[in-house]
Amino acid sequence: MYDWGSSAWSTIQITIVVYYITTVVFPREGTIFTGANIYAYGIGISMFLAALASPVIGAMADARANKRSWLVFATVMGAGCGTLMGIVPPTETWLIAVLFFLTCLGFELSWGIYNGFLPEIADQQSINRVSAWGFGLGYVGGGLALALAIVVLQYGQVMGLPDPSIDVVPHLRVGIVIMGLWWAIFSIPTLVILRDKATPKIQPLSLIPQTQAAFAQVFQTLRSVRRYAPLALFLIGFLFYNDGMQTVITQASVFAERELKMAAGELSMMILMVQFISLPGSLMMGWLSDRIGTKLTLHINLAVWVGLLVAAFFVTTKPQFWVMAGVLALVMGGAQSVSRALMAMMTPPSRSAEFMGFFNLSGRAVSMMGPILFATILHVTNSAHYAVLSLLVFFIIGWFFVLLVNVQRGHQQAELEG
Repeated sequence: MYDWGSSAWSTIQITIVVYYITTVVFPREGTIFTGANIYAYGIGISMFLAALASPVIGAMADARANKRSWLVFATVMGAGCGTLMGIVPPTETWLIAVLFFLTCLGFELSWGIYNGFLPEIADQQSINRVSAWGFGLGYVGGGLALALAIVVLQYGQVMGLPDPSIDVVPHLRVGIVIMGLWWAIFSIPTLVILRDKATPKIQPLSLIPQTQAAFAQVFQTLRSVRRYAPLALFLIGFLFYNDGMQTVITQASVFAERELKMAAGELSMMILMVQFISLPGSLMMGWLSDRIGTKLTLHINLAVWVGLLVAAFFVTTKPQFWVMAGVLALVMGGAQSVSRALMAMMTPPSRSAEFMGFFNLSGRAVSMMGPILFATILHVTNSAHYAVLSLLVFFIIGWFFVLLVNVQRGHQQAELEG
């Protein structure tokens, strides 16, 4: 249910929010404060800050067995600021930029905390399936939220909104509010029912001593990372290829708008298609992982991603882009689901939140680099084709490190650690 709720941000961010920020709120060209730059840097910087905070929050959550409390905090910040972003008038440009940043930050922080529950609720036999169902249902939930926003775009006049051909801004704002409320409402079952299974390791401390203890634990983990060589190699690899994936997902709409002149409604329909194809794609990858192994399944996913980036360089028509999006949908959730399951397999259950915080760190530490590289190449070449092609470097480096990972040894270390 948390995937179902929070995925509304993933879909509406790359369709309605990106159009709202780049076209309505920051339409200026010729300066650094263009909508495309505000959007790219907002995502990149929020990812970087979440990456720095996630291991510390994870260590604190493990020590006090309060992952749920941190998840509540991140959800309230993300869903609350996301809702306000649609309520605040578009003339309040910098307030909207701050709300956009805080929504991104809340989403990124919640992701690391939420993943920390996976080793507690799934065993070795079910972990691929549970992770795949989470991602799969997330795509359906996000898709339905986007479908509701599309209905508002198409039939908002029935609700008293102006003709979208004359003024589409109120429709976009309602779509953003739908996102925030969807995230908040469908997260309630998780936040009310889910509980930490671990017991607190320390007595309650005030904020400053608690933060100091968390930093100490993080540095201790960093010093002992050589004990977890397979896990460390995987985290480095994930750091790079996930940055490439996230940049493709968040910047695909920029590519579609600049190179193919796709309108917001047309782009939303394509993303809707991607969401519903991603459910069977995620489940298929979970099934494949159980039969041929998690690591080999990840190799297949990465090979398809590399092929898609090369193909994107030659895409010049909308039908070509639709076909590429359909193929992407089959591996988009699969790569993320398999990566999460692989990480959980090599994670000691007693340190799940801390290690999943490092997973979030690995996934986000350089994630500002992908959007920044994309935006920079786009600015220098004025071509989204070259900007997309430049992301190949992240996949090649990440894939190299994945090749070095000994998953069986990593799982054995996790079991010994307990």
